[in-house]
Amino acid sequence: MTRMVASLSALILSILFLVSGNAFLTTLLGIRLSIEQVEPGTIGWILVCFSIGFVIGTLYVNRVIERVGHIRAFAVFAAMSAVSALLYPLAVSEPVWALLRGLSGFSNAGVLVVIESWFSSRASNSNRGALFAVYQIVFYISAAGGQLFVNLGDPASFMPFTLAAILLTLALIPLSLTKMEAPAIEKVERMSFLTLFRESSTGVVGALICGVLIGSFYALGPVYATLVGMDLGATSVFMASAIIAAMLVAWPLGKICDSFDRRWVMLWVAMAGALAAVAAAFLGPDRFWLLLLAVGLFTGASATTYPIAVAITNDRMEHHRIVAASATLLLSYGIGSVIGPVVMAELVSLLGPRGLFLGNAGFLLLLAGTTWYRIRTSYAIPVQEQEHFVAAMPQGSAVLTEIDPRNEDFHQGAGLSDQPLSKAS
Repeated sequence: MTRMVASLSALILSILFLVSGNAFLTTLLGIRLSIEQVEPGTIGWILVCFSIGFVIGTLYVNRVIERVGHIRAFAVFAAMSAVSALLYPLAVSEPVWALLRGLSGFSNAGVLVVIESWFSSRASNSNRGALFAVYQIVFYISAAGGQLFVNLGDPASFMPFTLAAILLTLALIPLSLTKMEAPAIEKVERMSFLTLFRESSTGVVGALICGVLIGSFYALGPVYATLVGMDLGATSVFMASAIIAAMLVAWPLGKICDSFDRRWVMLWVAMAGALAAVAAAFLGPDRFWLLLLAVGLFTGASATTYPIAVAITNDRMEHHRIVAASATLLLSYGIGSVIGPVVMAELVSLLGPRGLFLGNAGFLLLLAGTTWYRIRTSYAIPVQEQEHFVAAMPQGSAVLTEIDPRNEDFHQGAGLSDQPLSKAS
């Protein structure tokens, strides 16, 4: 395990810088827009452009990678992200910031496709489960750590944006110096939404609503914190603790998912998340630690709806269709992440800060209702026939589904993981 992590140290360092820089920048933008007294509805439209750009990027960045190669493409996408970060304080304009968020989302999709392609190329049947887990742990820790940079400067000044650009630029260095052989570019197949919905409507709805929940919280959580009067230190702890909670809840839930009908688990999780969201809506910064507990339970429940949705779907799929189904679920999540910030921003405008959590509670109750309906009207997969639960996160590209431990059609690419490292062309 240690040797494997060491061999991927360049990739891991690039992920650390990239994800922490993007997480920091997302929180910083939410705070800065609130300071500029931009209406919450407008903030939602600006910040959702990142998700729109990301979804478009996952569909088209392979064309750039095919033309110039992995390392050059990574340099281009990372540079685009860094330049965007520097431009925000130079042009404080709502349309310009929306355009920059879209550009950042597109370029972020590009760098993740490159990084995950390298992870996939280093995988073998003996290590891909560990690789899958390492990638997700590094991603969550980086996202949580990025929140702590919010304390380092005045969001109304140029300095924090410069720091975000530095982090994104630093992501260039490890991979630019790597001697790893560039992986082959493989086309990711997707199943049509209609086909997947017919076979696993609970999975599609669960992935979509998870996108609504996580997308809206990451975009508007800093706005909520600013509106209720949290200072920068409290805001950074508020966001970081929510991300850590999402990571910690996922793993123990696997034991439960492997022991019960997963649709019932989805129902319980949705109800628990809705209760936690309602509690968070009526707590405030004066009861900060209770608020963190409620929000942690809400984000933990929200984040686990995606791996449960994947597990429910995979239980109903032949093994050779799992990757295509997972890629479509990821796209469904992306669509939800576009819907969430816009809807919740309007609710914040109408109901005040608590609208963020009340709206998310409504979506969780909708998920609980649709899941209950499917339990009553469709057949159950016997527990002993269920696939093993894997705590899959949605924050990535479809490339990572190739090394999902449940993908029995995985083939080690050209023996890359057993070859000595050589300079990429």
